[in-house]
Amino acid sequence: MRVAVIMGSTSDLSKVEPAVTVLKDYGVKVDVRCLSAHRAHAGLSAFIEEANGNGTEVFITAAGMAAALPGVVASQTVLPVIGVPLSGSVLDGMDALMSVVQMPPGIPVATVAINGSKNAAYLALQIMAVSHPELKQKLLDDRKAMEASAMKANAEVTEKFAL
Repeated sequence: MRVAVIMGSTSDLSKVEPAVTVLKDYGVKVDVRCLSAHRAHAGLSAFIEEANGNGTEVFITAAGMAAALPGVVASQTVLPVIGVPLSGSVLDGMDALMSVVQMPPGIPVATVAINGSKNAAYLALQIMAVSHPELKQKLLDDRKAMEASAMKANAEVTEKFAL
C-alpha cells in the first residue's frame, strides 16, 4: 500500500502533515514531495512517472491559490487523485477550492474540504481498501470505535441534563 502526497510549497507542510500521520498510522508507505506545478513542472512530471510505476495507488495533492497541482497530476496519471484546496491569504481557500473542483471531463480530481488533508487520507484509505481486505477491516473497526465514542458522549450529555 502506497500513497504519494504532493504539496506545492513548503509553507503547505503543516496542512499536509495530518494526512501523512493518518496514512502511516494505517501502515501505508507515504512518499511526500514538494513540487510546484508552476515552478517545478519537470520534476513534478518525473515524480508522477515514477509513482505510476512503483506501486503507488493514490495521489493526494495539496495546493492553494490557483491550485493547478491536482489537475496537473490528474492529467498525467489514471490513478485516483485527491485534491486538497488550501487556504491562502486573500480568499481564504475559496480560490483553491474552485480551481480543484472545476476539472474538465475525463480528468477528475476528487476534492475534499479546504485544508481537509486528514479526510483526503481517509478517502485514499477507502479507495485502497477495495483491494486490501486488512485495510477495510481496520477502517471498519475504527468506525465502530468512533461510533462508541460518540454514543458515550451522548450518554454523558443525556445524563447531565436528565430531569
